[in-house]
Amino acid sequence: MRLTKNEKGFSLVEMAIVLIIIGLILGMVFKGKDLIQSARQKSFYNKFLKAWELSVISYYDRTGQLLGDGTINGGTAAAPDFHFDNISGANFGNANGIDATLKKVGLEVPVSNTANSGQYAYNGAYSGVRTVTLYMQWLYSHGESQYHNCLWIRSVPTDLAIALDTLVDGSMDARAGNFRQYHDNTSTDGSWPDASTTPVVDAMYIIQVP
Repeated sequence: MRLTKNEKGFSLVEMAIVLIIIGLILGMVFKGKDLIQSARQKSFYNKFLKAWELSVISYYDRTGQLLGDGTINGGTAAAPDFHFDNISGANFGNANGIDATLKKVGLEVPVSNTANSGQYAYNGAYSGVRTVTLYMQWLYSHGESQYHNCLWIRSVPTDLAIALDTLVDGSMDARAGNFRQYHDNTSTDGSWPDASTTPVVDAMYIIQVP
């Protein structure tokens, strides 16, 4: 088909400009998704994980006791021994449990986006929406051959775990620091599993209480 005098085709320069503009728009879309995901990761850390760490520390500062250690502190053991009593976040709201114990001494319970304060729904990059559960756990470090008071984090999206490792420790290392993969001798070189093929992992967050 021939063009008439009043009709023009796109020049190569014009087509190149259009393609560049489309590329820039797509780049901004993908970058926007990354920024949104990063904001969600930081929100999880600040509003949930860090909030629970601060609750444990604040409770100790106020009472001299370890939250979740012995029935007097919202735990399950008869007598405190300064070890977490291995309590599931799904049960933090039980009568005389973790939530009630915090309230008794005037401390606020961290806010979750689920019905249970110790659980949080998070939409991972490859896992879809997962309910992440915290456990106040006296947990064995296989890398150090010793126990720690930890927030044991079950079924956390791997991309979130990697981001949390960097937020907590300043660098990514699945074997060391206060935030690690669990078991902490699973990785041989400190790398986390590929999030696209291992969408969820377990992690441990060591809580340092004097």
